[in-house]
Parts: sequence; C-alpha cells; structure tokens
Amino acid sequence: MTQPIPIRRERLLTTALELAAVGVPVLPLRAGKLPFGNCPACTGSACGDRPHMKRAGACACPAPCHGWAAATTDADVLSSLPWAGAWREARAVAYHPGGAGLTVVDLDSPEAAAWARASLPATRTVPTTRGEHWIYQGAMRGANNVRPGVDIKSTMAYARWLGPGTGTMVDLPDAVRALTVKERPAPQHCRAAVSMPASAGGVCRHRTPVYLERGITMAEGRITDARSAVHATVYRVFLAVLSTHGRCGCLTETHVQRLFLAAQAKGESARHCAIAWANARTALGV
Repeated sequence: MTQPIPIRRERLLTTALELAAVGVPVLPLRAGKLPFGNCPACTGSACGDRPHMKRAGACACPAPCHGWAAATTDADVLSSLPWAGAWREARAVAYHPGGAGLTVVDLDSPEAAAWARASLPATRTVPTTRGEHWIYQGAMRGANNVRPGVDIKSTMAYARWLGPGTGTMVDLPDAVRALTVKERPAPQHCRAAVSMPASAGGVCRHRTPVYLERGITMAEGRITDARSAVHATVYRVFLAVLSTHGRCGCLTETHVQRLFLAAQAKGESARHCAIAWANARTALGV
C-alpha cells in the first residue's frame, strides 16, 4: 500500500500544481536545495544533475530528466507515482525561470541587495534567507557570480519558489543582461583588426570637431538603445558613420573604438565588430 504524502510535503505538491497551472515549470528540491534524480539509477544525483553531466551507461532516463530540465507544467507527471517518493522527501519547490519567460536576479547578501536598489529598476521582489530575489519579465542566459553576491537564474537554471513577492514586475533591463557580458579586451587589442578609411585629401567638410563628436555620440546611443536585432543595428550604425565621416580623414581609431565598445556592451564580440566594420567599408567603397 502506498504511504500517504505527509501534510507538509502535500502542501509543496499543491504549490507545485498551482504554479504549473499558470505555466511555471516546477520540480521538487531535496535537502541542500538540490534536485532529485528521477529514476533509480539517478538517486542521490548518481549521474549528475544536468544532462551533460551524465556518465555513460549510468542512466536510462528518457532525456531530459535532471535538474532544471526536469521542471514541468504537466500535472500528471508531477502527481505520478515515480515522483511520489521525491515529494515525500522534498524540502522545497523550485521552478525554471527561463521556462516561464522570467529572470531572477539572486542577491545573496545585504550588500548585493543594496547594489541592486542603487543600480537596477525596481521590480517584483521576494525576500530570501540571506537577501532577495528580483524577478524580471524576460529570459536570458543564466550565470553565477556575475558580481559579488549576485547570480542570474533564468534559462538552464532553477530557483526556489519562496512566494509571489511584492511589487510590479517590469521588463528585463539591459543593465541585467550586461552582467553576463564578459569583460572585453582593452581597446588596443582591437586595433590590428580595424582598418581605417584612407583620407580623400582636400579640406575636411566638417566645420568643427563638435560635428564629428555629436555624430559619434549619437551612433553610440543608437547601439546602446537597441532592444533587438543588435547585429543588424551595429552594422547599420557602422554604415551611417562611414558614409558621413569615412571619406575625409577626420575619423580616428579612437572614434571607431568607441563604437566597438558600445557594441561589445550589447554582447557583440570584438571579432564580430571588426567583421561588421569591414563589411560596411566594402559596401561603401571606403
């Protein structure tokens, strides 16, 4: 005879089913905030909690089955017999933020929370044992230790469900996306890859340096403000800058590097910047 799920664990399953009903993929967590392996061969994470960590021959589960990949909105799966043992031992409910179109900024200390209040737009907030979860609408690549006490939990990650929180959820800001962009090489690293247009000679048609500075600043702003199609935006900006400033010889490597750095802050690599610049030069014949 199947043993009944204890009352406290039953509440966890009820919470999981409520979240699943509104499209939030969920899974149970065992002690230590760790996921369960969902077949006998995976008990105690014997073959790892991520699909790519499985040892050959150690697991016969149909993929995906581990960690965040086990999260589901299927009520029948959550309530099925194979999961019953997990819910009896469960200590918490977790969810896959990226699967729900969300991103959790996990602030694991008072200092990290203070940084968020000073640096990020206010959004829905959930208190945690040591800090706060800030939840934004929109998914991105998850990453740990993006700054002291700060993890990003979204795609390919799970977060504990600690309640609905308070405040109005807002769209995922670029400031959060930028946290996972690795530091780029120093400006001189890109110099060899940047081909400057040759001067056409004669008098520069720009009456003052202010005109050029305004143009570069506007170009940086267009890249920074791009919400989508960043690759295409960067290429169009490079075209516009070269068509206006690329033939008179007053465009310097410093100006170009400013554009590269703006693009890299949006996730472009130095290599892609150099390719886009070269393509724009070819298209314009400069």
